[in-house]
Amino acid sequence: MELRFVDFLEFIGTFAFAISGIRLASAKHFDWFGAYVVGFATAVGGGTIRDLLLGVTPFWMHSSSYLIFTAIAFFFVVLFRKALVRLDDTFFYFDTIGLGLFVVVGCNKTLQMDAHYAYWVVVIMGMLTGAAGGVLRDILINEVPLIFRKEIYALACLFGGTVFCICDAMGVATVLAQIISAVSVVIIRLLAVKYHLCLPVLKRE
Repeated sequence: MELRFVDFLEFIGTFAFAISGIRLASAKHFDWFGAYVVGFATAVGGGTIRDLLLGVTPFWMHSSSYLIFTAIAFFFVVLFRKALVRLDDTFFYFDTIGLGLFVVVGCNKTLQMDAHYAYWVVVIMGMLTGAAGGVLRDILINEVPLIFRKEIYALACLFGGTVFCICDAMGVATVLAQIISAVSVVIIRLLAVKYHLCLPVLKRE
């Protein structure tokens, strides 16, 4: 099977997201099986929801690669746990990388569907692919999902998906559009955290 550039992005994103999930599970003192499950759910959750909404078989059911990449991520965390614990921003960086890459994967897959979905659908599917896995991860470790907190998270996905669609409409080469879109998500997340940018909190009074 010929691998496309977007396939490499998906594999790297799977590895990065799995590490982010396993890292948090380890902080919650999950056992090995529980940590693996959290990592796998983080890595494939968003794409699974996307595929179900698009009416296709979830992507990970076509290949065992995602199980394997999650296992590699798990043993990476086990082997380098002490180093990862010392690096306080480890979770943030792996989560941000996975977020950017998965937005691109989600947008690209939706755009390639025979149904020829409108760009706004492409953007939403990109956001779901990027953010929904993190929601499942946070639910499994009993945390308020990051997407519902003040941090710029889902909005970064929407921005990246919009950039992807603009590039596509302008006829930008697919690989270049994918790179620009992923980088835009990462930059938005980094800037939001560095400068404490956030949405207003909805108050009762």
